[in-house]
Amino acid sequence: MKKVTVVFDIGKTNKKFFLFDASYKEVYKEYISFDEIEDEDGYPTENLPELQKWLLSVFDRILHTKDFIIKNINFSTYGASFVHLDKDGKVLTPLYNYLKPIPQNIIDEFNASYGDTSKIATETASPTSGMLNSGMQLFWLKKTQPEIYAKIKYSLHFPQYLSYLFTGIPLSEYTSIGCHTGLWDYAKNDYHDWVYTEKIDKILPPIVATQTSINMDYNGRKFKIGVGIHDSSAALIPYLLSEIKPFLLLSTGTWSVALNPFNDEPLSAKDIDNNCLNYMRIDGKRVKATRFFMGNEYKLQVKKISDYFEKPYGYHRGMKFDLNIYNKLMTEQKIYFKFEGIRLKREEIKKSSFNTLNGFEEAYHQLMIELLELQFETIKRAIGNTNIKRIYIDGGFTDNDIFVTLMANHFKNFKVRTTQSALGSALGAAMVIGSQKLDRRFLKDNYKMQKLTPLQMTN
Repeated sequence: MKKVTVVFDIGKTNKKFFLFDASYKEVYKEYISFDEIEDEDGYPTENLPELQKWLLSVFDRILHTKDFIIKNINFSTYGASFVHLDKDGKVLTPLYNYLKPIPQNIIDEFNASYGDTSKIATETASPTSGMLNSGMQLFWLKKTQPEIYAKIKYSLHFPQYLSYLFTGIPLSEYTSIGCHTGLWDYAKNDYHDWVYTEKIDKILPPIVATQTSINMDYNGRKFKIGVGIHDSSAALIPYLLSEIKPFLLLSTGTWSVALNPFNDEPLSAKDIDNNCLNYMRIDGKRVKATRFFMGNEYKLQVKKISDYFEKPYGYHRGMKFDLNIYNKLMTEQKIYFKFEGIRLKREEIKKSSFNTLNGFEEAYHQLMIELLELQFETIKRAIGNTNIKRIYIDGGFTDNDIFVTLMANHFKNFKVRTTQSALGSALGAAMVIGSQKLDRRFLKDNYKMQKLTPLQMTN
C-alpha cells in the first residue's frame, strides 16, 4: 500500500482530487464540475451543498481503498470567498460569487465611514474591487442582512472551510487573509483598523501558519489535515522550494496573474491604480503581483470574431503564430478591440473595428497582440526594481502558440519557460504540509519545462 497525500483543489469550474506519493509524484486524480446555483438575488454562485457531498464521498471512498494509506490531507481553493457559520456550525448563506456587484449605497457608506479608499487600498495592498475584496463581503452582509450577520459565529475563507468540514476546528490562515481581501494591514502585520472598528475581527477565527496541520484519528487511522491555502500562493510553492534564483511566475487562465515573490516593497498609490496587489507567501512575506481579467476577455472577444467570421467556437485552438500576419499588423498599429472586462489603461493610438480585419486568422492575431501589450505592462510592473531574469508561464495559455511566441520575443533578455504541469496549486498544497525536501531538478523533471526561443520578427 502506497502512502499518499490527499489534495482537494477547488477551482471555479473544475473541482479536482489528487493523490501524491512521498516524492510528490501524482499517483491518482479525478475531476468533476457542478452547475452553478443562484443566491437569494438570483446571482449565480457555487453549488456548495453538492461540493460538500462530493468531498466527503471521495474521501470516504479513498479511505477504504486497499491501494493507498492516507498520511496527509490539504485543500487549495480560489480566494475572495467566505462561508458563514452559526453557533451550531450550520452554513448561513450561499457562497457568494466574488463577481456579484455591491450596491453603490454600501460602497458610499464605507467611504463615508473610513474616508480615502485609495489609502485603505494601499495599506491593505488590495485594489478596490467590490466582492473581490472579501472584507467588503463582510461589510456588505452586515449592512444588508443584519439579522443573518448577527447569527454568525465564524466566517471562514473557502480553503479553511473545507478543512473545517473534516476537522470541525475553525481557523484563519495567512495566504487567504493576505490576498486582495482589504482586511490585512501589511505595515502593521495585523488586521486593518476598519476591521476592528466594525468588530469584524470577532467573527474571524484564530490565525495559524499555513503549514499548520491537525492530527486526526479516524477509526484507528491517523493522518494530518492541513488548514488549506489560497490557490495562487500554493502555485508558487514548488518554484520557491526548488528554484534558488529570483523568478516571476505568470499564472494564466481566467485571470492572468504575474507573481513576484522577490519584491516585498510596499505598494504605492500608483501601483494600486494600475491594479497591483499583494499576495502572501507562506512565510508571511509579500508577493508583489499584477492581475488582469485576460482569460475572461479572451473568451468574450474570440466568441465575437468567431461569430462575425462564421467559424465554430474552437476554430482558434491550435492556431500557430504567423510571421507574415504579424508583420502586416505591426506596420500600422491600431486598436481594433473594445475590451469589456478589463479596466487597465491602454495606449492612445488610432482606433478601428475588428470587422475591418482580413479574416479570422488576422483578427485573432490582432486580439492576441492587444492582450499581450497589457500583459507586458503588468509583468514589468510586477518585476519593478528586482533583479529577475527568469519568467515561468503556467496555466491555460501555455498551449497558445501566439501568446508564448509574443512573450518570448518581448522578453528577449529573460529566460522564459513554459510549464506543462496541470498540478499547480494542488502540488503546492501537498508540499506545504509535507516533509520531503526538493532538489533543483524537481521543476525540470516534473513540470515538463520548455525553453522559449525568440523568433526573428522581421523578414
